[in-house]
Amino acid sequence: MLKKYSQIVSMLFVGIFGLFVTTASAIDLDEATRTVVQDSAGKTTVLTPEQVKRGKRLFNATCGACHLGGITKTNPNVGLDPEALQLATPRRDSIDGLVDFLKNPTSYDGLESIAEVHPSIKSADIYPRMRSVTDDDLTAIAGHILLQPKIITEKWGGGKIYF
Repeated sequence: MLKKYSQIVSMLFVGIFGLFVTTASAIDLDEATRTVVQDSAGKTTVLTPEQVKRGKRLFNATCGACHLGGITKTNPNVGLDPEALQLATPRRDSIDGLVDFLKNPTSYDGLESIAEVHPSIKSADIYPRMRSVTDDDLTAIAGHILLQPKIITEKWGGGKIYF
């Protein structure tokens, strides 16, 4: 019994350790990988390792419940993958575009406000987690969203086939 227990513990340790080994840390990402589009004109910016770490933490805490892995649980047709962000109106495939959305979210076609159903700065009274989110935090979250396709490739926004 003890031998079987120690084998199970060993297998768990190896599995958990393997997860940590294969996960890229912010410090491991080179400057080219950390470069993302800043605005609609195509200007780029390099995220600092701190922004990368903070963006991941904030995304998981404030957005992860509905957008785990870059999907949208409430509407699987609209994800956070690069193509979906690019085709939104207005485009959301840049830091500035995503920050704008997080401040004042609109429908995919840009015609209607969805602030009452999507956490945002505008609806912080409904979504308390958004009350303490700063512009720097929004930039870090946006950076995380734009960085993920470079790190986990097609898995980001890929849906149930990956997660």
